[in-house]
Amino acid sequence: MLDQERQQLVTKIDEALKEIRPHLAVDGGNVEVIDITADMIVQIKWVGNCINCSMSAMTLKAGIEQTIKAKFPQIKSVEAVNGVSI
Repeated sequence: MLDQERQQLVTKIDEALKEIRPHLAVDGGNVEVIDITADMIVQIKWVGNCINCSMSAMTLKAGIEQTIKAKFPQIKSVEAVNGVSI
């Protein structure tokens, strides 16, 4: 994937996350899309209270990853580059 195509996809994925962000904001958190790897893994960064939240792993798989994969079937998975890991 070319850099320009990857950046356009990052922007589209970031837009798609607008439906999840209000739920994160209630608890003082947010999420940023950092990059997409060559093997189509979206890298996100937790922001605010999401960084230390024990529920962030579940939110990642059940909310963020499902939302992204439903709209962008070429994405294989989503990984957080920071935060609590299980």
